[in-house]
Order: sequence, then C-alpha cells, then structure tokens
Amino acid sequence: MNEQGLFPDVRIVLVETSHPGNIGAAARAMKNMGVTSLYLVNPGDFPSEQAVYRSVSAADVVENAVVVSNVDEALADCELIIGTSARDRRIPWPMLDPKSCAEKVVAGQASGSKVAILFGRESRGLKNDELHKCHYHVNIPTGEAYSSLNLAMAVQVICYEILQASLQQQVPCDDKAMAEAHDDGRGSAGENWDIKLATAQDMEHLFEHLEKTLIEIEFHDPANPRQLLTRLRRMFNRIRPDQMEVNILRGFLTAINNRVR
Repeated sequence: MNEQGLFPDVRIVLVETSHPGNIGAAARAMKNMGVTSLYLVNPGDFPSEQAVYRSVSAADVVENAVVVSNVDEALADCELIIGTSARDRRIPWPMLDPKSCAEKVVAGQASGSKVAILFGRESRGLKNDELHKCHYHVNIPTGEAYSSLNLAMAVQVICYEILQASLQQQVPCDDKAMAEAHDDGRGSAGENWDIKLATAQDMEHLFEHLEKTLIEIEFHDPANPRQLLTRLRRMFNRIRPDQMEVNILRGFLTAINNRVR
C-alpha cells in the first residue's frame, strides 16, 4: 500500500474530538481499511502521545493529520460531503445507510471528486449547521437496547464499507442499485461531465451571496427565518451544481443586486 492508502481523495474529518485516544483509535480503524487522510477540526488535546500510542501501527496517519480551526477549512476543496447523524432532524436530509454511503464515496473518487466524511463530537455529534453543509447524511443502524457507538467504531464501520464497495467495483456486476450509486446527477457516472463539481467553498460563497440578496430584496427576514435558508441549502446540495452553474447563479444574483441598488 502506498503512503496515500487506497483512497487518496477520501478524508475522514473528526470534529472537536475531546479525547486523544479516540483520534488514535480512529486512525487505526482507517488504516485497516486503506483510508489514510485524516483531518482534525479544533481537537481538544492534540498533538498527543496517547493518540500515537492508541493508533498502534497507524502512527503515520496521526502524525500526518491536518489540523484546522473550523469545519469550513476541512471541507473547502471537497465536492462530495457526507455527515454522520445518529438522529432524525426537523428538516429531513437525503439519508444513506453505510453501504450506500460507501458506494457514493467510491463513485465520487472514481469521477475525480474529493470526498469528506464528517464525524461529530463524542458527546453530541454534529451541530445542525455542520450537517447542513453536507450533501448526504449517513446513519449506522444499531440494536434498540443500546444505540451509542464509540467514535472509532463508527469510523471503522464506514471505512469497512468503503473498502468493500471498492472491492465490489472490481467485479463485473449488472446490479441496478450499483449503477444508480454511480449516478451523481450528471449522467452515467459523471466521468465525462465538462465542468468539475462545485467545492464546499464555492457553495459557501453562493449561500452567503444568496442570503444577502434575499435580505436585500426583502424576501428573507433574518429575525424570522422560518427555515428558508436551510431548505435552500438542502435543495442546492441535492442538485450538486458544477462550478460554472454556481458562477451563473452568482452572476444572476449580482444582476439583481445592481438593479436593486
């Protein structure tokens, strides 16, 4: 296995991990399955000898981890973002199980997209605004008696399914579900699409521009938002526009801004 592992464009993002041992255990789980890109958002205790100790033979994953101060930095250049969620939300998001999540991830990497899988805090998971940055949410089914998963266990399950999906892709298969997993809305697998998908940073700029414009034309009242911006985020994340489409939308918004002013 090379230093980048089997999935160089797939990153695991751990948000505000409180215990360094969980970072090490997650790194070990990742490397077991060929995933080696680790991003840490504002970790509570890192660098840490305990993280390296718990990683066993995956010390390289820990030592090469990219530490950032916020989620936007971790996702900026990614075109496919999947967030782990343990509970239903007020506004439902496109939901995946671990297997279908892995198929999306493998298909995304095959089409040249950078992929991020977001894991939340040990005690309370991801915040709503962090989940709203995701194209999909993934939930790991558990028994009803005890549904709480350790962070490293959750990482292990998702990374295992990614490896299995990758191995399955190497076997000739006519399964319709597998073909659908490769469809990202740009036709068959999306490999021949003319423009790259918009990155998370592109989308954040679009959402900021859209919000300012909606306020400017008095369509959106920040004091009484009524979930408007959340629903618009969900719509655009579901569509997954490419970079030129985002530029067209922002040009349209700029024309509105100029006309209003």
